[in-house]
Amino acid sequence: QVQLVESVGGLVQAGGSLGLTCTASGRIVSIHTVAWYRQAPGKQRELVASVTRGGTIDYADSVKGRFAISLDNAKNTANLQMNSLNPEDTAVYYCNARTWDFQNSWGQGTQVSVSS
Repeated sequence: QVQLVESVGGLVQAGGSLGLTCTASGRIVSIHTVAWYRQAPGKQRELVASVTRGGTIDYADSVKGRFAISLDNAKNTANLQMNSLNPEDTAVYYCNARTWDFQNSWGQGTQVSVSS
């Protein structure tokens, strides 16, 4: 009952930056944690970053110091700011929301491609 929509990704050269936005609708009050996952071709889906309603943030080791996740409760959005991108960051990125009653919702996925 939580609907998620990711903004359009895009193409970026190595060393560049890109921001992704996840917009939520539905029973937003029930959301406990928002996270960004990614899946590259031939690889398993992996957790990139997560943030709780209380502000607890976790990052994958591979993106620490480069990515930043944030919530804007007024806009019902979650942002993933990606800096110092490299070709290994190329993947489909998914927004995820977990509710207090353990319901998981997923966005449609958005492609991020890093060249060079």
